[in-house]
Amino acid sequence: MGSGHEQVVFCSDPGSGLRAIIAVHSTALGPALGGTRFYPYPSEDAAVADALRLSAAMTYKNSLAGLDLGGGKAVIIGDPRTGKTEALLRAYGRFVQSLGGRYLTACDVGTTNADLDLVARETRYAHGRSEAYGGCGDSSVLTAYGVFQGMRAAAQHCWGSPSLAGRTVAVAGVGKVGSWLVGHLADDGADVVVTDVDPEAVRRLQARHPGVRAVADTATLVRTPHDVYAPCALGGALDEETVEALPGRVVCGGANNQLATPEAAERLRGRGILYAPDFLVNAGGVIQVEDERHGFSFERAQAKASGIHDVALRVFALADAEGISPAVAADRLAEERIRSVGRLATIRL
Repeated sequence: MGSGHEQVVFCSDPGSGLRAIIAVHSTALGPALGGTRFYPYPSEDAAVADALRLSAAMTYKNSLAGLDLGGGKAVIIGDPRTGKTEALLRAYGRFVQSLGGRYLTACDVGTTNADLDLVARETRYAHGRSEAYGGCGDSSVLTAYGVFQGMRAAAQHCWGSPSLAGRTVAVAGVGKVGSWLVGHLADDGADVVVTDVDPEAVRRLQARHPGVRAVADTATLVRTPHDVYAPCALGGALDEETVEALPGRVVCGGANNQLATPEAAERLRGRGILYAPDFLVNAGGVIQVEDERHGFSFERAQAKASGIHDVALRVFALADAEGISPAVAADRLAEERIRSVGRLATIRL
């Protein structure tokens, strides 16, 4: 396959309609943790490609977050609105259990805490469960908190102060993560302008934060004067047109896979825009989920997520010192930890 993955498992249960792929990219630092995406892929090949890409990204995210975890991801092929049943989710749990703890699953697009409660009835290796079952609940809370910490670090690097007070932050997407992020920004004294494809999401947000301005769409938002752009919706947000249009100094948001192409990171650097790598700043969610393994404590998980601020400062400093983009610098730090800590497994006990 040439992807560098340790293991790819195809799961099929005709009785429940389950068709899933579990991709284990690396267990160098520990069990491979990554969510389960439930999505109507147009083909099995498309599902495999997504699982491979997402699982590799989790290896880097978990390493940079300082977790003793490798990277994995699972995808279930189907429409979560119509194809999700107890039997299917529990059948999936049986396959997760069959891997013996090499892969730890959690929520992702198309799956919820309640879904993971069902998966957990068949496996010890399901996390991100609901609070009623001893889980960590909604991981978007600390995802947004981590993005805010990354944004504070970017402000420190650019303007010499970790405060966003008096800065204008443009937030694209105010779903779970985006709305929590806006709350942190409002509390910090930032001016916030937002957009979302769902007008109701914007209305709910403005009811809680009346000072927030809204614009019609993302194309308008990226051209609205601002200091920080926060993509918190779909991946691929930083395409060539968007990068050229941005008026601010910082990009820092909660969306995954923000760079439409690897060259976008260098293009941002060329324009003097500081990019806070998405897999660094949005790791608060995986930190929240990982803490569930130890008997969940929100305070402990939040303290760990606060460390995103200092890691971001290290990434920015390395990027400046080496004349590289922060995306490349973050990759290097993640890879160095995988090499240095991962090799300890070769020491025989």
